[in-house]
Amino acid sequence: MLADRRILLIIGGGIAAYKALELIRLLRRQGAAVTPVLTRAGAEFVTPLSVAALAGEPLHRDLFDLTTEAEMGHIQLSRAADLVVVAPCTADLMAKMAGGHADDLASTLLMATDKRVLIAPAMNVRMWDHPATQRNLATLRADGVLMTGPDSGDMACGEHGPGRMAEPRAIMAAIGAALSDGPLAGRHVLVTSGPTHEPIDPVRYIANRSSGAQGTAIAAALRDLGARVSFVTGPASVAPPDGVTVFAVESARQMLEAVQAALPADAGVFCAAVADWRVANAAGQKMKKQAGGLPALEFAENPDILATICAAPQRPPLVVGFAAETHDVIAHATAKRARKGCDWIVANDVSPGTGIMGGTENAVHLVTAQGVEDWPRLPKDQVARQLAARIAAELGAETGAAS
Repeated sequence: MLADRRILLIIGGGIAAYKALELIRLLRRQGAAVTPVLTRAGAEFVTPLSVAALAGEPLHRDLFDLTTEAEMGHIQLSRAADLVVVAPCTADLMAKMAGGHADDLASTLLMATDKRVLIAPAMNVRMWDHPATQRNLATLRADGVLMTGPDSGDMACGEHGPGRMAEPRAIMAAIGAALSDGPLAGRHVLVTSGPTHEPIDPVRYIANRSSGAQGTAIAAALRDLGARVSFVTGPASVAPPDGVTVFAVESARQMLEAVQAALPADAGVFCAAVADWRVANAAGQKMKKQAGGLPALEFAENPDILATICAAPQRPPLVVGFAAETHDVIAHATAKRARKGCDWIVANDVSPGTGIMGGTENAVHLVTAQGVEDWPRLPKDQVARQLAARIAAELGAETGAAS
């Protein structure tokens, strides 16, 4: 997939810059050509010699290089690549991109390019969570900038949380998806997955048995067909797939906010097992057991994410809901499709005897306006590939009708 592709790799300043060396190695192993650009801050963490040696091409650092600028080198650099990758992408680089600044070679290339841009953010958790960074992130997403990561974990500064740059193999998967020539190339698909956790107090919550395996498989299948995938996931036991943009949430209300932030999209696949209710009087401190008394929990209804998006001005042209039922599966799913206003419902029987909830297989019924399709019991990744192919065919048909 990457043979004879050219990647313009911009290496920002941060401890994660060392991962860019492994990324160059992986890209070249896959047959890609890498044109490296090292920022001034990036040169504090990796040496120009190591970058150039691994890339096998001259390193670019300065905007006003007289030899290349005589031929408008920064324009050529920005246009000759198939994809521009920024790894690590610091908070400063994100701010420059969002604000349209062009005061050095890296930011000028990003302003001058007519190719897709993929960023791999890397920064301290406080910087990532800062309102300014989140505003810049929203702007970049609206501009069509692709993103992979950041991951959560321990950081060099001693803190823990989101902000670690995605691993090189995950960035490779995102590059492959961005350059894919599959039937969903250029399409944006939103996928929700996993359970939601509704807090009772800081240590207890209400949840369900969803593992997130089916949603993860669907996101990966859509990615493999070339889609840009926004993956909104609750606290699932299955890790998100590589090569997608991950929005990690806990509660139903957080999931709705993340879904709305990810729109617009060409299709939405709402696979998450969202809790119908939350505890309205959740305690701010751990509730203590008291002799002779039980806590009185008051419940409130959670937002209906599927119905909300189906009625929204930015409703995706294709909306796919899921119905996990324990009886009268098709009847309940058919009624749900009409009630929610979605185009398709993927229904399955999750009664205890099926082993589907949290298992490795699924048996679904696809409910559409044209009727019901009964699919055989299959591994979840095969169900995902079959659904992704149907989505690609549907979106392709819509494009054909529009033209």
